[in-house]
This record gives sequence, structure tokens and C-alpha cells, in this order.
Amino acid sequence: MSIQVSPSPIPNSNFVSLTSTLLDKDTYLTELLNQVTAPKTEGWLQELREGAASWVRHSTIPTTREEEWRFTDLSSLRKLQFNVETGSYTSLQFDILPEAANSRLVFVNGVFAPELSAVSDLPSGIVVSNLAGLSAVEQEGVRPYLAQAEGAQEVFTALNTAGITDAAVVWVKKNVVVETLIHLVFISVVGETATISQPRCLVVAESGSQVTLVEEYTNRQDAKSAKEEGVYFTNAVTEVWVGDNAEVSHTRVEQEGAEAFHIGKTAIAQARDSRYTCHAITLGAKLSRHNLEILQTGEQTQTTLNGLTIISGKQLSDTHSAIALNYPHGTSDQLHKCIVGDRAHAVFNGKVFVPKPAQLTNAAQLNRNLLLSSKARVDTKPQLEITADNVKCAHGATVSQLEDDEIFYLQSRGIDENDARKLLINAFAAEVINKIPVPSLREILLNTVNNLKSLTNE
Repeated sequence: MSIQVSPSPIPNSNFVSLTSTLLDKDTYLTELLNQVTAPKTEGWLQELREGAASWVRHSTIPTTREEEWRFTDLSSLRKLQFNVETGSYTSLQFDILPEAANSRLVFVNGVFAPELSAVSDLPSGIVVSNLAGLSAVEQEGVRPYLAQAEGAQEVFTALNTAGITDAAVVWVKKNVVVETLIHLVFISVVGETATISQPRCLVVAESGSQVTLVEEYTNRQDAKSAKEEGVYFTNAVTEVWVGDNAEVSHTRVEQEGAEAFHIGKTAIAQARDSRYTCHAITLGAKLSRHNLEILQTGEQTQTTLNGLTIISGKQLSDTHSAIALNYPHGTSDQLHKCIVGDRAHAVFNGKVFVPKPAQLTNAAQLNRNLLLSSKARVDTKPQLEITADNVKCAHGATVSQLEDDEIFYLQSRGIDENDARKLLINAFAAEVINKIPVPSLREILLNTVNNLKSLTNE
């Protein structure tokens, strides 16, 4: 089985690298590493884990003294001790999307759950499996791609790699158009003690292929636990390799528990003439961070990023995106919206790099924020770094509240104030949700937004 995407680094100093540098050793990080370290095995996967573990041992947990983390304080995470939960769960309830009734992989606490998964309705030319379920030939084919995306040395990404025991793998062969939706579900079961899980996804779309997938993070209650909400930490990494003239539509939904910590990395490599679309929806977790990194590895790529963050209470949600457009004729369009209620805090930092070789690039970036209370907060920082001289680039950010005259207009039509606020909030969110190409998921998300009562109350 051959894959047409080349994961080789770009040997040109004019291109942008997203790789971080080594920091000093961190005792807490080492303790986390010890918790997630898998039993020693033989082969290339063990070598991969050992290399990442070595990097982690010479790294530290980021602090607010670092520019990339100055609005996201991880001190509350450092106060907790996490354990790895490996219990078996065979009857968990979760939303099964009709479009993916027989094309889903389910992982519980980072462990593959075959009894909850279903891959019986897949066309030829696509492999949807956990890593351990691949044949020896397929595993060897995966080797050049797993943990090879740019930015693999980032501390939480390296921690995930150091603990790899399994992964969700979606592998689409050359010129195969997959009309079936692929649903990847990662469930954290809340128990008596704080737990850590490290989901891993690898998506490879060979040249000329097309695929649509939904990646979902959620939680369920352990029947043995007396707690209504439990503390857990999800450290997720997804790598997407988009081959020449391939197309990937990717929806990522994070709806973790109210006391959860969620840190996620999505790393995409786009080859010549490829098209990648990401719809990133963030609704849950006490503290969440999504690092979205796109590296252009060929000319004439199209990148579309749509994001929606809806938070309330004392939630903190941080979205950091970086798009490196290293070749000519690249196009990127990013819209990220935040709805922030109560005392919640949203962070958006979006970077677009356009170095000198990337002539005739067209890049647009917009962050729009809606604050629903006087104590809600947003920090937004859209950035363009351009050294090419023949490009069309624009960026911007807005921060606003619900307009009194709009609420009054709806009240004058017989709608009470609470319903008027809800209508305006739903309209703001629907611009992103309606772009998701999965009808059942759109309906679920619109209903979720409609039922978030805390957003309509000061």
C-alpha cells in the first residue's frame, strides 16, 4: 500500500517552522510522563516513544511568562495528580450520528472500544481502524507519518507521543472518494479519582482522495462514582496528511465535562492543490486549549478554518492557530467566533505566515466575539507576518455585546427579553454551525446552543 504524501521537512531557510525549542526539566511533567509511559516493547513504536519521552524530560509545563501562554494559566492543572484509567466499558450511551451509524471508532479513556465501534459499512479503498488492528504491512506504512508532523516537539504533543499505545487511523487510498462519514469518538469516563487520557488520531488522504470526518471529545459518568462532575485531563493529538489534489473536511467537537482540562493539537500538512476544511467547535471543559497548525507543503492549496467557542461560568478557552503558507497561490480563509457569558474568558491568537516564496497568496482572517455579561472577557490577537510583496491579505477582530435596540425590536414583536437574547445568540452561532456538512450534527449543536440557559442570563 503506497501513500503519496511526503512528510519530509522542507529544507529551505525561507520557509516557516512551527517547531518549539527545548526548555528546562520539570518535575511535575516528569510525574505525568511516568503515569502515561507504556510497558516497554520492541520495534519502531517503542523508539518513537523513547525519543518523545527524552524530549519531555528536558521540557517544562508552559507558564504565563511565555508569550504563547500568557492568557492561559496552567497552575490549576499543576495542583492535580492524575492516574491512567484502563477499565472496560461496554454499554456507554452517546450520540450516534445516522450518517456514521456503521463507520465509527470509539475510544474510552484513550483505549479502543471495539464493542462500541462499527466499521462494517465502509467502501473499498479506505482503512478505518485502531493502530493495533492494522496488519504488519499497514503499520509499516503508517510509520513515516505517525508523530512526524511539524511541531512534534511541543511539550504536550511530545507527552502524547511518549505514551502512545494505540491510535485512531483513517487511511484513504489514491483517488478514492469516500461518501460515508467517518466518526471518531473519544469518551472520558468520570470516576472517583482524577484521570488522564491521551487520544491520538492519524488521517492520511492520498493524492486525489476525498473524505469527511467528525472528531468528537465528550464524557460520561461512571456508575460507581458518587460525584456529579469529575476532574480529568484529555491531552489529544491529531495529525492530518492531505496529499496532492486531495480534499479533507474535518469537524472537531470538544464538549468535555465542567471540571475537565482539555489540551488538543491538530497538525495538518497540505500538499500541492489540496483542500482542507476544519470546523472546530468548543463548548466544554473548565480549561481548554486547541492548537491548530497548518503547514503548506506545495503550491495552490486551499485552507478554510471555521471556529466557534461558547463558554460561560468560569470557563477558559484558548484557540491558537498558525498557518504557514510557504508556496505561491495559496488561499486561506479563517472565521473564528466566541460567545462568552458570566465570568468566562476566551482567548484567540491566529497567525498567518507568508514568507517571500509565497507570492500571490490570498489570506483572510476574522475573529468576532460576543460578550454576554459585563464580567466576561476576551483576548484576541489576529496576526499577519508577511515578507512576500505580491499578496492579498487581511485580518481583523471585533468585540461586541447584544444590542439593546435589537432586543427591543424583537420585544416589540411579542417576544420576551430572554427569548430575544436567545434568538440573537443562536443567529450569531449559526453562521459557523450551518457550515458543518453533517445535517444531524448541525441539529445537535443548534439544539445544544438553544438549551444553554446560562448564556441568556446576566
